[in-house]
Amino acid sequence: MALSFGIRVLLPVMIEENTGIIRLRKKHLPVVDRQPTEDDARRLRAAQSPRNAIMASLIVIILFSVLWSMLSVTFGRIFPWLTLLLGFLIGNAVRRAGLGLDWRFPVLAAAFTVLGSLLANIVVAAAFTAPILETTTLAVLTNLTVMTWPVFFDEVMTPADLVIALFGAGIAAFYANRRLTRAEYLALRTWGEKDDR
Repeated sequence: MALSFGIRVLLPVMIEENTGIIRLRKKHLPVVDRQPTEDDARRLRAAQSPRNAIMASLIVIILFSVLWSMLSVTFGRIFPWLTLLLGFLIGNAVRRAGLGLDWRFPVLAAAFTVLGSLLANIVVAAAFTAPILETTTLAVLTNLTVMTWPVFFDEVMTPADLVIALFGAGIAAFYANRRLTRAEYLALRTWGEKDDR
């Protein structure tokens, strides 16, 4: 009796109100507000900007390198796991600035994360070396020579740093592409494939 009441009365109410079993509103409705058009797909493709993604990545790398070196000098320790945070930041910067939809943007984010990890480690090493040489970090960075690089890769950049950089690159690639609404996804699936041909 109670089961038939539930099926007869509650199920239609839940369907009409777009709620689930525990009476919470559904995040994704089964239908879209309006049907996508070819212009929607063109607008999404035109919004992509690899140049903006590159600029945002470079800005994140510079700011992150400065903050990481300041944090490391303050605490007297190097925090290699911060490279994972760098990957997250670059991935989100590429997603927001580049508005990418295809494979180029995750590749850009991953490459810039590995490059950013290398550059940030150079800045951190210079920040630790500067007090020993009684100079500034900027002076150490401007006086780098070809003879400095083998020492850097032998003493500062360890295989663990490279592994963490690769994990950071994976995180960056995961977050790099634009998140689409249901209508945008339908527009790309319906009309975007015609543009690829």
